[in-house]
Amino acid sequence: MYQYHTLGNGIRIILSHTPSRVVYSGVYINVGSRDDCAPKGANVASSDGAGEGMAHFIEHSLFKGTSHRRPHHILNRIDGVGGELNAFTTKEETALYATSLAEHLPRCLELFADILFHSTFPEAEIEKEKDVVLEEINSYSDSPAELIYDQFEELAYEGHPLAHNILGTKRNVRRFTPERLRRHLQQCYVPSRMVVTVAGDVRFDRLVRLCERYFGPVADRPAAVDRSAKPSFHVFDRHFNRHTHQAHFLLGCEAPDVYHRDKTAFTLLNNILGGPAMNSRLNVAIRERYGFCYTIESQYVPFSDTGLFYLYAGVDPGAQQRVVDLVRRELQHMADTPLTERQLRQAQRQFIGQMAINNDLGLNEMQSIGKACLNFDHVDTLEEMNADIMNVTAADLQRVAQERFLPDRISTLVYGN
Repeated sequence: MYQYHTLGNGIRIILSHTPSRVVYSGVYINVGSRDDCAPKGANVASSDGAGEGMAHFIEHSLFKGTSHRRPHHILNRIDGVGGELNAFTTKEETALYATSLAEHLPRCLELFADILFHSTFPEAEIEKEKDVVLEEINSYSDSPAELIYDQFEELAYEGHPLAHNILGTKRNVRRFTPERLRRHLQQCYVPSRMVVTVAGDVRFDRLVRLCERYFGPVADRPAAVDRSAKPSFHVFDRHFNRHTHQAHFLLGCEAPDVYHRDKTAFTLLNNILGGPAMNSRLNVAIRERYGFCYTIESQYVPFSDTGLFYLYAGVDPGAQQRVVDLVRRELQHMADTPLTERQLRQAQRQFIGQMAINNDLGLNEMQSIGKACLNFDHVDTLEEMNADIMNVTAADLQRVAQERFLPDRISTLVYGN
């Protein structure tokens, strides 16, 4: 189903062939916000934080001009033919991606290579972009339902680069310079940390030739990225007064990393508890039964050397403690009571169906295979993933819940009056 190739400079290519006139393409880069202050050989855990927000700001600034193009040329290159160009930054990755008609794939790939390897970071454009990012920071500060996730991570990984806010701080953003951006891009964004990912009706030999043309001439080099400092999860119970109509709370704990043997079991466990379906246990037990909240959901985020599970709810302040108690009761129930065979099969079928629907959307598939190839140099087929899910037992789920949902390992963060 998937075809792979590695260029001589280390750039990996993966294609999912799908019969569609629309092609989804992107470049995944194994550099994120945890690498903002981590030059090779440095003690990353004791960094002064001067680079926080660098990866995210570079992601924005890649669209601001190259040695071949002005900003409006970059924006019109894909959008001008009816496509869409975008990017995002996470704790461990940066991604550039585009949606276009199949005949415009060459211009997408050429543009990716141009902005990754020839960006000039014009000073006037960088100064304007600082205002854009500062407003992005302000928008998060005005949204407690989003801000609470960032603060939870800051408290959970205090003293480690994973604690850094992806957006950085206003002070740091204001002092970024074109020279610092160019140096960080040159040192960290190297070919061997990149994956070109494509989903669409494309001949693989043609894709390889295009990548050879646009990406092949760039020589690989050592990356100034050091992730040797092992993160430690800090347990905390914090309450911050905020003038909000709702009480917002996050309850979470450390979870398996992306390579851990329990990753599949914990993924299924998270979906049972607070996944997107209306029949998730938390939605049924708290929203449907009592009407205490509009939103209650859980997320599992696996990193390369740790993982996070967190559960969010926005509730009426008067129901806050009741909801917290109900949530803890559901977590304890998962640890105390194994699923019946019928419950397990239903949960497995549901998750397999969700994965199939999600992968049927070309953009989602392109991004998921790019991330998987970045981490594993291989992408499991849907059939292989389905088999992994079906191999999870009720005993596996109970064991993982017992290990992870211990009361003294769970942290709580609350925003409210």
